Amino acid sequence: MGCQMLWLWLLLALTIMATTSIVQGCDPGDLKGLASFRGGIHMDTSGRLVKWAGRSCCRWQGVACNNRTGRVTEVHLPGFIATTDFVFQSQMEGWLSPSITLLASLEVLDLGGLVGLSGRIPTSIGRLKNLKRLYLYGNKLRGPVPDSIGKLLKLEELHLHENRLSGYLPTSIGCLKNLNALLLHSNRFTGSIPGSFSKLTNLMHLDLHSNSLIGNIPEDIGELSVLEEFDLSENFLTGKIPVSVNNLTSISVMYLDSNHLEGEIPFPSNYGQMPMLGFLRLQNNQLRGKIPPNFVYLVSLQRVSLENNKLEGAIPSSLGNLQALTELYLGGNKLSGVIPKSIGQLSRLILLSISRNSIQGPLPYEMSALQNLQTLDLSFNSLNLSSIPRWVAELPSLSRILLAGCGIEGRIPDSLRSTPSPIQELDLSANYLTGGIPAWIGGLNQLYSLNLSRNHLSSSIPASVSDLEVLGVFDLHSNNLTGSLEHVFNIGTSFPGGSLTYIDLSYNSFTSGVEQIGAGTLERLEYLNLSHNLQEGQLPTSVAKLKALKCLDLSHNKLGFGLVGDLANLSHLETLKLQRNRFTGKIPVEFLNLKNLKDLDLSDNLLVGEIPAGKPLSDFPQSCFTGNRGLCGKPLSPCKS
Repeated sequence: MGCQMLWLWLLLALTIMATTSIVQGCDPGDLKGLASFRGGIHMDTSGRLVKWAGRSCCRWQGVACNNRTGRVTEVHLPGFIATTDFVFQSQMEGWLSPSITLLASLEVLDLGGLVGLSGRIPTSIGRLKNLKRLYLYGNKLRGPVPDSIGKLLKLEELHLHENRLSGYLPTSIGCLKNLNALLLHSNRFTGSIPGSFSKLTNLMHLDLHSNSLIGNIPEDIGELSVLEEFDLSENFLTGKIPVSVNNLTSISVMYLDSNHLEGEIPFPSNYGQMPMLGFLRLQNNQLRGKIPPNFVYLVSLQRVSLENNKLEGAIPSSLGNLQALTELYLGGNKLSGVIPKSIGQLSRLILLSISRNSIQGPLPYEMSALQNLQTLDLSFNSLNLSSIPRWVAELPSLSRILLAGCGIEGRIPDSLRSTPSPIQELDLSANYLTGGIPAWIGGLNQLYSLNLSRNHLSSSIPASVSDLEVLGVFDLHSNNLTGSLEHVFNIGTSFPGGSLTYIDLSYNSFTSGVEQIGAGTLERLEYLNLSHNLQEGQLPTSVAKLKALKCLDLSHNKLGFGLVGDLANLSHLETLKLQRNRFTGKIPVEFLNLKNLKDLDLSDNLLVGEIPAGKPLSDFPQSCFTGNRGLCGKPLSPCKS
């Protein structure tokens, strides 16, 4: 018995010693590969690589090994590092060493989200025969996707998306007036999708979105029979969608949007194809033909976007049988006919967008059964509604009503005053509305966006608008409105910093209120357009309180007195249009501090003196200053001594 115990202890000791030697040591090839990778990185804000010391690479942070062989199997160095308290995005600046492919037993390589990592995917990547997961997204890698990836037959996940230029473009780029094309796409993956990808029959996730890939989708992409998620969006792919996609029996997510794809939608051709497809995006392409009636075969479809293509014909009534559908985007096509009554059968539908087509009225009453509908966008069709059907305002979940350009006449209907679900967005622009803005509008206490532009509304803005505490977008341009703007600049005063980010009241007949600019709390305001009105008086110094302002257009009014030097405190200002007013005096030298200014027009005023010398004023053409008889200096004629 004692001898048996002794042998057991001896065997255990030998096992521990063997395991320890494996952990303490490191395969020479693995050590060289990791050391070369570390050598290519000159900055690591995470502090992980500085701890890579000695020869025990299996103990290095981000490195995992096989306990039996001692070979490196995983390298986890993602840019996003999660702790119990927060998520930290680290950076590694440097280049991806091709020696990383010396890690012959590697199964996982995760360098995703390292925004400073540059270079190319080494063509020797095909040596990593055991690789199952490859994450090289969110980097600055460029060049072609190597064909040798097709040799990684065990690969299950391939994420190469969003390899693009990181950081910000220098402001000096705006001075390159004669630049015809700025080729920034070289900081992304380029070239075509390798045909060898069809050999990756174990691939379940393929994500190449937001690169600069060209050419066609490989014809035999359907060979990837276990593919579940497929994202090629935001590239420059051309040609047709391969018919072989019908063979992707496991696909649940397919995003091919924002490319240059053409031809007809080739799927599904038969019942039972793509039975798991739940999320489909084909928008922003050049697809033609009709929406296939066979879409009804996609029994799991939840969200589908076909927007901004060249699809035509009627909306198939068979879409009403997609019982799982929650979001349907069909806008920006050439669809005609009427909305089929069967749409009312989509009991789970929360969003319906058919804007910018040639759909005709009337709206089917069956749509009143859409109890879960939250967003209805029928804008810019040939509906000729005359009035908004009462059942629209009675839909129990509807909060976003977008009916621009639908031929609506008369007053803003009182049925919108008290809807079952509070209105958050209301767009009735480009219609034939008359009368005034009703006082009850101020009672829509969850209204974030209000667009009543391009109508025939008259009278003044009611005082109740100042009660719209969360209003962010306020657009009334191109109406016949009069009176003061006083109440507008009090919107959201009880909201810290104000709620408004966008105000457009141009092309009306407002006579006063400009003196109230900045009097309220509009610290979030980015866009303010009061042009083509009848405003008089002086621009107040309080305009400098609009710290977030990027665009200020007060042109075509009757404003006078001197220009306010405090405008120079608006450090984010990109557009300043003050033409066709009665401003006098000199251009404040402080305007030279407007370093982000890209669009300036001070023409047709009563300004005098020398234009302050220097950028950004010297970058603008003569037309920005003409019509001021007393102005001189570059870019106008030199001042007389």
